[in-house]
Amino acid sequence: MAVSDPRFEDWETVAEFGDRDTAVAWRDQLRHLGIEAACVADHPLDAHGHGEIWLAVPPGEWSRANEVIENLD
Repeated sequence: MAVSDPRFEDWETVAEFGDRDTAVAWRDQLRHLGIEAACVADHPLDAHGHGEIWLAVPPGEWSRANEVIENLD
C-alpha cells in the first residue's frame, strides 16, 4: 500500500475501494495476469484498514486493466 507516493502520481485509477483487503486482492489479480498494478492512498488507512484506496496502473495500461476488472466482477 503506497500512501502519498510520488512514484504513482501519473498512474491511472482503475477502481476505488474502501478497504485494504479488497484492494489488495484486486491488485493481486491484475498482477497475476501480468498487469503492473498498485494500491495507493492519499492518507493513511484507519486501524481497520479502511479508507480511500485506489487501484492504479501505469499510463497506457488502463484499458487492459479495466477490461479484466469488468470481466472478473
